[in-house]
Amino acid sequence: MKIKGLEIRVIKGDITQADTEAIVNPANTSLKMGGGVALAIRKKGTELIEKEAVQKGPLSLGEAVLTSAGKLKARYIIHAVTMGLDFKTNEEIIRKATYSALLCAQEHKISSLAFCALGCGTGKFSYEATAKIMAQEVFRYIQNINSFSLKKIIFVLYSEKAFSIFKNNLERYLEYMFKKTSWGPFLTVDGIVEYKGGIVLIERKNPPFGWALPGGFVDYGESAENAVIREIKEETNLNFKDILQFHTYSEPDRDVRFHTVSIVFVGKGEGSLKASDDAKGAGVFKKRTLPERIAFDHRRIIEEYFAKKYHI
Repeated sequence: MKIKGLEIRVIKGDITQADTEAIVNPANTSLKMGGGVALAIRKKGTELIEKEAVQKGPLSLGEAVLTSAGKLKARYIIHAVTMGLDFKTNEEIIRKATYSALLCAQEHKISSLAFCALGCGTGKFSYEATAKIMAQEVFRYIQNINSFSLKKIIFVLYSEKAFSIFKNNLERYLEYMFKKTSWGPFLTVDGIVEYKGGIVLIERKNPPFGWALPGGFVDYGESAENAVIREIKEETNLNFKDILQFHTYSEPDRDVRFHTVSIVFVGKGEGSLKASDDAKGAGVFKKRTLPERIAFDHRRIIEEYFAKKYHI
């Protein structure tokens, strides 16, 4: 597929054999290349790659740095830090590492870049989640950079299973985002649903993970009011009644994926609560029982809701 002249492909193969100007190494903070993809790169490209990388480290989680590529087909290696020395990773680190690698390629005027599935090897992160996170960061790169150097990004997956998951999720997710939305800011709606003495939150199935107010994008030709009623029904099975606009939230960094403007509504939930659509779970919460991880800026929205009126 091509987006604004940038070719994006998912292929099955060995990233050490990628015919691109640069490849991305999922590195640890020390930049030592002792296992997984990093070890394969070191073995085929010679230990000079590791030596050069270590001299530029250590790096913080999510940072990236450029080195030469030794005997590999690629000219450069971009070492993107996806884990610490404890070999653990998470959504935030993978997201930052992906974008740092893209910015590193941009800084060095690299025209073609190959990624593997960051965090999915030693880090054991979900291929499906990683595919969507990396798609979101490619989307952000295209949006944020006025004149990008990259003309081709390839995602190289070694196993048939990983290839199939990335092919299905990354390409479909990018197609969805570019068809569903324009170039933003994107209009969304969220609902503060009063139900059984609390408010309803959904547990997100897709990244960014965490609990959130139910809501989503406003479709073309749809009012914000109809959109929030539809989204509440789709995600919670509840009918959203007696709705009023609460506030509009528009800070450019409120959503880690892209710039969204959300109209937030307050109303009553009627019916039987049941998580559906892209909600992994649903629950009713009070001020003192809010979950620890709340996505987007929804904690702020909820706190302002409790402060203004409401005695739940």
